[in-house]
Amino acid sequence: MSKEQKEVLDREASSDEDVPGPASDPIDTESDSPEDDGDRASTGDFTLEELRALADQLEQSQDQIKRQAAEFQNYRRRTEQEKAQMVEFGKKLVVERLLDVIDDFRRSLDAAAEAAEDGETGPAFESLQSGVEMVYSKMMDELSKLGVETIDAVGERFDEDLHEALMQQPAPEGTDPGTVLAEIQKGYRLGDRVIRHARVVVATDV
Repeated sequence: MSKEQKEVLDREASSDEDVPGPASDPIDTESDSPEDDGDRASTGDFTLEELRALADQLEQSQDQIKRQAAEFQNYRRRTEQEKAQMVEFGKKLVVERLLDVIDDFRRSLDAAAEAAEDGETGPAFESLQSGVEMVYSKMMDELSKLGVETIDAVGERFDEDLHEALMQQPAPEGTDPGTVLAEIQKGYRLGDRVIRHARVVVATDV
């Protein structure tokens, strides 16, 4: 081998040693650490103490709602009672103011009946009497619709809750003392409430 060939071979060998080999990927020796249970838990989770506190708050809210509902029921009941009382009070006022008018009608009809018995009547009188009776009847019908009733008196046992004794007379034969003998002025009641006591004459044993 000549000297020139030997130099060429030496240069080629030297160039092969300088060529770097393929780079290997670095090995990652660090592994991901497992997530902590507390970090993995969502913010919507509650502890046992928190759940108990929420349950107490819910129970208190329910109790408050029940109390408010009961108070509303009581308020509505009181309102309805007050309304009914006002209606009854209004009826009572109207009837009380009409009693004198009713008495006048009744006296007029009684006088007309007495005049008819005495023969002091005529066509005009009878027509007027019929008209008055009609008006009186209609008025009493309307009062009856409101719940107004007359109080029974003559022949009844005297009752201080219903009657007012203006006079006393000896009891006739066969009549028990304490019996109402006559009615001076009619009494009226509205439902269970007495508007005006019947003014009466009562039998006594003297």
